[in-house]
Amino acid sequence: MLPFDITGEAALAAKTKLIARGTPSAAIRLGVRGGMCSGFAYVVEYEDGEPGPRDEVITQDGVRFIIDRKSLVMLSGTRVTWKSQLLHSGFEFENPNEASRCGCGASFTPK
Repeated sequence: MLPFDITGEAALAAKTKLIARGTPSAAIRLGVRGGMCSGFAYVVEYEDGEPGPRDEVITQDGVRFIIDRKSLVMLSGTRVTWKSQLLHSGFEFENPNEASRCGCGASFTPK
C-alpha cells in the first residue's frame, strides 16, 4: 500500500488541467509549506521539470504526482480527492496527520 492515495477523480481532474494548459506530459507537485494562520498550507502546483533526487513520484491513471520527501512525512496516509461544488472546485486533502484546520480550511496544524 502506498503511503499516499490519489483518487481516480483527482487524477482525471489533474489530467484535464494539464491538457488544458497544453502540457499533458508535465506533472502535478503536491506538498506542504510553512505559513498561513495554522502553520502549514497544502501546495498543488504544476511541475514542468524532472523530479529531484529527494522527490517521490506517484503515477495514478497516467498522471505523475511529485511529492518531496519532507512533505511526504506530513502527508503519509493522506487521501487526495477532487471536490466539485457550486462555489468551489479543487483538490482536497484528507490528512490523518492534521490536529486542526483553520476556519477557512486553507491551512492546518500537524499532530
